[in-house]
Amino acid sequence: MQQHPSPLVGRHGEVEDVAEALRTTGGTTGGAIGGSTGGNTGGTTAGATGRTAGAEARTLLVTGGAGTGKTAVVEQARQVVVQEGGRVLRFGWESGEDPVGGTAALTDAVCGVLAKVHDGRLPARIAAVRRVQARATGPGGEVALLSTLGEVLADAAREVPFALILDNTERMPARTASALGLLLRTFRPAGVPVVMAGRPMSPGHVTAAQLPAAADRVLELPPLSSAEAGELVVRRLGRPVEPDLVTAVLAALGPLAGSPAAVLSVLASLEERGGLLELDGQVCLTVQESGLRLRADAAELGRLCWPDGSPDTGTVAAAAVLAALVDRAEVRLEDLHRAQSPDGPLEAVGRTVDRLVADRVVTVGEDGRITFAVPALAAALRTLPARAEVRSLHAAITRLVTDRLGATAAGTRRPRLAGHVAAAGAMLDDTLAVPLLLAAAGSSVRFNQAWAVRSYHSVLRHLPPHDPRTPGVLHESAGLSLGHSDHIGVLALAEPLLACLDVPHGEDRGDRDDRGEREGRGDRDGLEWVTRACALSALHEHRSPYAEDAEDADPRYRAALERVPVGRELAALGGRYGIGPSVPMTPRPGSAAKESGSSTGPGSGSGSGFGPGPVPSAAEVRLLAAAVGSGAEFERARPDMPTDAPGEAALDRLRNAAAYGDLAGALEAVLGEQRYVAAGESTAVRYHSMVRDYLTGDWDSALSCARRIETRGRSGGAAGVGQSARALAAEIQLMRGELGRASEWLDLIPDSVCHPLVARARLGVRYWSGQVDGASVEGALEAARHDVRRARESGLLAGLDRVLLRMLSITVRGDSPEATRRTLEELEALYEEAASPMTYEAVLVARGMVHGDADSALAAYRLVRRRVDLPLSVDCCQCLTEVGDDPQSWLDEAMRSGHVLGMGRPVRSLLGAAARRRNVSIPRRRAARAGLSDREVQLIGMVSDGSTNRQIAARLACSEKTVEQRLSRLFQRTGCRSRVELAAAWLDGSLARQGLVPGH
Repeated sequence: MQQHPSPLVGRHGEVEDVAEALRTTGGTTGGAIGGSTGGNTGGTTAGATGRTAGAEARTLLVTGGAGTGKTAVVEQARQVVVQEGGRVLRFGWESGEDPVGGTAALTDAVCGVLAKVHDGRLPARIAAVRRVQARATGPGGEVALLSTLGEVLADAAREVPFALILDNTERMPARTASALGLLLRTFRPAGVPVVMAGRPMSPGHVTAAQLPAAADRVLELPPLSSAEAGELVVRRLGRPVEPDLVTAVLAALGPLAGSPAAVLSVLASLEERGGLLELDGQVCLTVQESGLRLRADAAELGRLCWPDGSPDTGTVAAAAVLAALVDRAEVRLEDLHRAQSPDGPLEAVGRTVDRLVADRVVTVGEDGRITFAVPALAAALRTLPARAEVRSLHAAITRLVTDRLGATAAGTRRPRLAGHVAAAGAMLDDTLAVPLLLAAAGSSVRFNQAWAVRSYHSVLRHLPPHDPRTPGVLHESAGLSLGHSDHIGVLALAEPLLACLDVPHGEDRGDRDDRGEREGRGDRDGLEWVTRACALSALHEHRSPYAEDAEDADPRYRAALERVPVGRELAALGGRYGIGPSVPMTPRPGSAAKESGSSTGPGSGSGSGFGPGPVPSAAEVRLLAAAVGSGAEFERARPDMPTDAPGEAALDRLRNAAAYGDLAGALEAVLGEQRYVAAGESTAVRYHSMVRDYLTGDWDSALSCARRIETRGRSGGAAGVGQSARALAAEIQLMRGELGRASEWLDLIPDSVCHPLVARARLGVRYWSGQVDGASVEGALEAARHDVRRARESGLLAGLDRVLLRMLSITVRGDSPEATRRTLEELEALYEEAASPMTYEAVLVARGMVHGDADSALAAYRLVRRRVDLPLSVDCCQCLTEVGDDPQSWLDEAMRSGHVLGMGRPVRSLLGAAARRRNVSIPRRRAARAGLSDREVQLIGMVSDGSTNRQIAARLACSEKTVEQRLSRLFQRTGCRSRVELAAAWLDGSLARQGLVPGH
């Protein structure tokens, strides 16, 4: 019997079922080879006798959809039985010389099986078969031959017991399948179990009727569940994976998400293209999710995605053309049905759609829209060479409508045609493309702003910079993109914006007419607003025009900023928040006067001009910059704000966000919820989520955000890398005791970056690495002082308090009174200069550490808890353990919080030292009602999914007895008395409300 779980994910029970069928070998008595095969009657009797004698042997049909693992299950079961000493032979029906098949092909396959049975009687059996085959030309001859085949197989099995397996039955010729079905139903060889594998066939297929009818049992392989597919990904890559990778793979496969072969094909494609990156101990995706595809092999695509598994070459090529067609624009059946020429290219595509719909490769929605059922298939097909000129098809679809309605009416009534116009490119004349695209943008802006933005982007490729419509199109496009946080879309306007800025406007153009001058001035203001929008979007994507790295610096964007001074001020804000190098911010004279002017230009609702909108004004930019610096600078920037300036609570949030380089949080505090759109997937928004998760203690989610930011910057889009995210990820791994991973994050940050968040992580890694390597602690402190000086020189004061507080904790532990006094003085001087809430908290903690001031430490703890900063609250609890009146309670809380954070050796060693000095006991790391471990949560999830103990044991690679023991412990910890109660408590949230589920 099998001693180890099957290596196949989600197929342990099925493998055991197939293995059990293969084990039923052995027969009793049967007819002798020579005398009983002389005629039809003798053969039939022998066949019937053999079937009765071998009734214990079973015939099993393993079936399932494409790529469900039928072959793998049968092969694994074969290996199991062979390891136990059994004999399993392959029934090689594919090697027959006759492509039509039939009894002759079946006879050749049986003789091939007999040749593998080495008992010395092969010549007699082969002679008996060939003798009957030679006489099987008249009526009843085929029946006699089938009877003889069953008899000789039974005779061979009596001497050397064996089982038979045959694969890919769906490809078996109809005549061969009919003969095999008759053999297994009527002349079944005694003692020879047979296992067949094949995908389900259409009802009219002969194989679908014959072979299932001959099987004692049909075992259908179900698709893998999402959890099993994720486990397959982990096993295939051999390393932990980022959850987003699994989600992206399943989404790209659609209905094939439960197919193991399809999942493996996508992973193989990613590895071939270098689309995977191991980061922070997990495998991440470095290509855009829309780019996931199956391996671009026509045979493999046909096997996985077509019902019969073997589409002709022309069908695959036509599907590749259709995939390229629907990728760039929305295609509907009506577009193809309007084709007038029955032999034209559109009509050919229409016939292709009919075939693909019948094959369930393509779906047609209620609105007639054509889509591929499996997005990864469409992406793979687009990599194959397309025979037709796809651009001409887009142009033909467009002309079918414009010839009937005209360009403007077509764009108004069919805004989706804008996609076809963009894909057709130069094949459509500007006189047709421009009015259609403008009409489509105006029509779709009310119900689908993404369509409108794409239309505007397309029309800019047709409009020259000097066209009077170009500034308005730029303005509307940027406003709409900012409205739904499409910052990459805004950055795509850099090139047409630069070209438009080079064209004179207003008084620069020499207009003498007042109306022309006003229009020119409005165009100029609109272009300046678009430039500022580009600067804001670049900051959201953590890109700086002043970056030293050529990959991060966009020359077109930087050239546009050179022409708009107010845009340069906004771009320079990035250096204050860890985005690019720090550059001086020089306010323009009279900027406040210009800000007071009314908003002009098109699209004021989208934030045009210098009034309220998603783009901060110059005064708001100065306030955002001042939040990073001194208190005096911050107070000087406040009077310039308008009457609806943010309140004190919002200003505190601003300064807290500035300490972490959280640009999105700072903008949200200054602009307010009405103006700032916090949705979207920009780097700044993701980093804002990371900071929130860090402060609230959900460090696993924070690290996941860091990995997504890092891979997004490498995926080929407009997103840049996030230095602050790297530093915060290093800080988290440092506090968890993962010094190697923390160092890997810091190695990604250039030495020129001097943000306090980076300096803080560098100090921690240097110090704790020194504890391990024996390096000088003083060297780590001196490097930290150098980083503090560099940050001060760049005007970055926000966040320096945490660097100094870490330095102070090191000097206190190192028994260095002079260094401690010097660091405390520097911290208090920083508070006098910055006067920020976070600096005040750090000073209070420092006084508790140095002077044993319990009141200051308690005040800091209350402020930190109100602000929600779980990591700093652990420091406060550690300090109160040292100096407080009730050290045991503070130590208990510190340990509880540290356990939630997953803190490692750096924090545990400090708490242990404090416990020894105060002579209190360290609480157990996990009490009876403490949070469940990840493995326990996984076990509860599998119980809730209805998995049996055997299935759970297979997935956890343990025995069923171990599963029972773990469930018993879970029942004790959760108070549940059965699997049903445990599943109910998990699904209704009871376990989470009890605090047993970490992070919920």
